[in-house]
Amino acid sequence: MPTRTADAQWNGDLPSGNGTMEFGGGAFSGQYSFGSRFEEGAGTNPEELIAAAHAGCFSMQLAGLLGQAGHAPDSVRTTAKIHLDKDDGGFSITRSVLESEASVSGLDDDEFQRIASEAKEICPVSRALGAIEISLDARLAG
Repeated sequence: MPTRTADAQWNGDLPSGNGTMEFGGGAFSGQYSFGSRFEEGAGTNPEELIAAAHAGCFSMQLAGLLGQAGHAPDSVRTTAKIHLDKDDGGFSITRSVLESEASVSGLDDDEFQRIASEAKEICPVSRALGAIEISLDARLAG
C-alpha cells in the first residue's frame, strides 16, 4: 500500500505566525494561523483536515459495505465535525461527529443502520481516531 504524505510550514511565533499545509501532490494547499485554528479566522487548520479525512473515509467505507451487501448506493454524503476542546492539560481533539446521508434503493432502515454502524467502526480513519468518541447520525435519503 502507498504511504501518504502532507507537508506543513510554520513561520513565526504561535499567536502572530502563519503557515501553509499541502497534500495530494499539490491538489490542496491552504494557509493556517492561530486565528484559523483557535478563533474564526480565514484559512484552514489541522482539525478541518482530520474532519475531511474522516468524512471521506467513512463515505467510501459505507459505499463499499453497501455494495458488498448488494445495495450499491447512488451517493453517500458525509460531514464530520471534529471537536477541539481545552482542559487543564492543553488542547485535545475530543470527538468526531459524523452526519451521513445515503441514497440507496431497496434497503430498509434497520439494515442501513447496521451497515453504517459497521462502517463507522472499521473505516481506517475511525480506527486511527480510536481514542476519541465517534458518533454517527446516518439517514437514508428520500
